[in-house]
Amino acid sequence: MKQKYIVKNRKAWHNYQVLEKYEAGIALVGTEVKSIRAGKVKLVDAYCQISDDYQLDLHQMEISPYEFGNIHNHKTDRVRRLLMHKKEIVKLLSKVKEKGLTLIPLSMYYRNGRVKVELAVCKGKKLYDKRAALKERDDKREIKRAVKSFH
Repeated sequence: MKQKYIVKNRKAWHNYQVLEKYEAGIALVGTEVKSIRAGKVKLVDAYCQISDDYQLDLHQMEISPYEFGNIHNHKTDRVRRLLMHKKEIVKLLSKVKEKGLTLIPLSMYYRNGRVKVELAVCKGKKLYDKRAALKERDDKREIKRAVKSFH
Protein backbone atom coordinates (compact mmCIF):
# COMPACT_ATOMS: atom_id res chain seq x y z
CA MET A 1 0.00 0.00 0.00
CA LYS A 2 3.06 2.26 -0.03
CA GLN A 3 3.08 4.91 -2.79
CA LYS A 4 6.22 5.91 -4.66
CA TYR A 5 5.67 9.01 -6.78
CA ILE A 6 6.95 9.00 -10.34
CA VAL A 7 5.93 12.53 -11.31
CA LYS A 8 3.72 15.29 -9.89
CA ASN A 9 1.91 17.96 -11.89
CA ARG A 10 2.87 20.97 -9.77
CA LYS A 11 1.50 23.43 -12.31
CA ALA A 12 -2.00 21.98 -11.84
CA TRP A 13 -2.06 23.19 -8.24
CA HIS A 14 -1.19 26.69 -9.45
CA ASN A 15 -3.67 26.85 -12.35
CA TYR A 16 -6.61 24.96 -10.86
CA GLN A 17 -8.58 24.65 -7.67
CA VAL A 18 -8.77 20.94 -6.82
CA LEU A 19 -12.25 19.86 -5.75
CA GLU A 20 -12.10 16.04 -5.66
CA LYS A 21 -9.41 13.41 -6.22
CA TYR A 22 -9.70 9.96 -7.81
CA GLU A 23 -7.32 7.09 -8.57
CA ALA A 24 -7.20 5.37 -11.95
CA GLY A 25 -5.09 2.68 -13.54
CA ILE A 26 -3.50 3.27 -16.92
CA ALA A 27 -3.12 1.00 -19.96
CA LEU A 28 0.49 1.09 -21.15
CA VAL A 29 2.65 -0.76 -23.66
CA GLY A 30 5.97 -2.36 -22.67
CA THR A 31 8.38 0.39 -23.69
CA GLU A 32 6.19 3.00 -21.96
CA VAL A 33 6.52 1.16 -18.66
CA LYS A 34 10.31 1.10 -19.04
CA SER A 35 10.41 4.85 -19.81
CA ILE A 36 8.18 5.58 -16.81
CA ARG A 37 10.46 3.53 -14.56
CA ALA A 38 13.33 5.71 -15.84
CA GLY A 39 11.28 8.83 -14.91
CA LYS A 40 10.88 10.11 -18.49
CA VAL A 41 7.29 11.35 -18.24
CA LYS A 42 5.64 14.81 -18.31
CA LEU A 43 2.15 15.68 -17.04
CA VAL A 44 2.35 19.46 -17.49
CA ASP A 45 -0.32 20.04 -20.17
CA ALA A 46 -2.18 16.76 -19.77
CA TYR A 47 -5.97 16.52 -19.40
CA CYS A 48 -8.63 13.81 -19.41
CA GLN A 49 -11.73 13.38 -21.53
CA ILE A 50 -14.64 10.98 -21.30
CA SER A 51 -15.74 9.56 -24.65
CA ASP A 52 -19.30 8.67 -25.67
CA ASP A 53 -18.78 4.98 -24.82
CA TYR A 54 -17.78 5.88 -21.21
CA GLN A 55 -14.05 5.45 -21.76
CA LEU A 56 -11.66 7.72 -19.89
CA ASP A 57 -8.74 8.94 -22.04
CA LEU A 58 -5.60 10.84 -21.05
CA HIS A 59 -4.44 13.38 -23.65
CA GLN A 60 -1.13 15.24 -24.07
CA MET A 61 0.80 13.23 -21.49
CA GLU A 62 4.31 12.82 -22.85
CA ILE A 63 6.29 9.65 -22.23
CA SER A 64 9.71 9.88 -23.88
CA PRO A 65 10.76 7.00 -26.14
CA TYR A 66 12.66 4.22 -24.43
CA GLU A 67 16.31 4.83 -25.31
CA PHE A 68 17.14 1.13 -25.58
CA GLY A 69 13.97 0.34 -27.55
CA ASN A 70 13.82 -0.93 -31.10
CA ILE A 71 11.54 -0.22 -34.09
CA HIS A 72 8.53 -1.18 -31.94
CA ASN A 73 9.02 1.76 -29.58
CA HIS A 74 5.83 3.63 -28.53
CA LYS A 75 4.57 7.00 -29.83
CA THR A 76 5.27 9.77 -27.33
CA ASP A 77 2.00 11.66 -27.83
CA ARG A 78 -0.57 8.86 -28.12
CA VAL A 79 -3.85 8.97 -26.21
CA ARG A 80 -3.75 6.58 -23.25
CA ARG A 81 -6.73 4.78 -21.74
CA LEU A 82 -7.37 5.22 -18.03
CA LEU A 83 -8.96 2.34 -16.16
CA MET A 84 -11.86 3.00 -13.79
CA HIS A 85 -15.19 1.35 -13.03
CA LYS A 86 -18.06 2.50 -15.21
CA LYS A 87 -19.99 3.81 -12.16
CA GLU A 88 -17.06 6.08 -11.30
CA ILE A 89 -16.76 7.31 -14.89
CA VAL A 90 -20.48 8.15 -15.02
CA LYS A 91 -20.10 10.04 -11.72
CA LEU A 92 -17.13 11.96 -13.16
CA LEU A 93 -19.05 12.71 -16.36
CA SER A 94 -21.90 14.30 -14.41
CA LYS A 95 -19.41 16.51 -12.54
CA VAL A 96 -17.45 17.51 -15.65
CA LYS A 97 -20.64 18.59 -17.43
CA GLU A 98 -20.94 21.38 -14.85
CA LYS A 99 -19.68 24.70 -16.12
CA GLY A 100 -15.97 25.31 -15.66
CA LEU A 101 -14.98 21.88 -14.30
CA THR A 102 -12.35 19.67 -15.91
CA LEU A 103 -10.37 16.49 -15.23
CA ILE A 104 -6.64 17.01 -14.67
CA PRO A 105 -4.02 14.39 -13.76
CA LEU A 106 -2.20 15.48 -10.58
CA SER A 107 0.40 12.75 -10.27
CA MET A 108 1.59 9.31 -11.29
CA TYR A 109 2.79 6.81 -8.73
CA TYR A 110 3.34 3.12 -8.08
CA ARG A 111 0.90 1.20 -5.94
CA ASN A 112 1.75 -2.45 -5.39
CA GLY A 113 4.00 -2.42 -8.46
CA ARG A 114 1.35 -0.95 -10.78
CA VAL A 115 1.36 2.54 -12.27
CA LYS A 116 -1.59 4.63 -11.08
CA VAL A 117 -2.74 8.13 -12.05
CA GLU A 118 -4.25 10.52 -9.52
CA LEU A 119 -7.03 12.49 -11.23
CA ALA A 120 -8.80 15.54 -9.90
CA VAL A 121 -12.01 17.34 -10.74
CA CYS A 122 -10.74 20.92 -10.98
CA LYS A 123 -12.00 24.42 -11.51
CA GLY A 124 -9.74 26.92 -13.27
CA LYS A 125 -8.35 29.75 -11.16
CA LYS A 126 -8.65 33.35 -12.26
CA LEU A 127 -5.55 35.51 -12.49
CA TYR A 128 -6.32 37.35 -9.26
CA ASP A 129 -6.72 34.00 -7.43
CA LYS A 130 -3.26 32.94 -8.64
CA ARG A 131 -1.76 36.24 -7.48
CA ALA A 132 -3.42 35.91 -4.07
CA ALA A 133 -2.05 32.36 -3.67
CA LEU A 134 1.47 33.53 -4.55
CA LYS A 135 1.25 36.44 -2.11
CA GLU A 136 -0.02 34.15 0.65
CA ARG A 137 2.85 31.71 0.04
CA ASP A 138 5.41 34.53 0.11
CA ASP A 139 3.92 35.91 3.35
CA LYS A 140 4.15 32.47 5.00
CA ARG A 141 7.78 32.19 3.89
CA GLU A 142 8.58 35.62 5.37
CA ILE A 143 6.91 34.68 8.68
CA LYS A 144 8.93 31.45 8.86
CA ARG A 145 12.14 33.39 8.20
CA ALA A 146 11.32 35.94 10.89
CA VAL A 147 10.52 33.25 13.45
CA LYS A 148 13.69 31.30 12.56
CA SER A 149 15.93 34.39 12.90
CA PHE A 150 14.23 35.32 16.21
CA HIS A 151 15.26 32.01 17.84
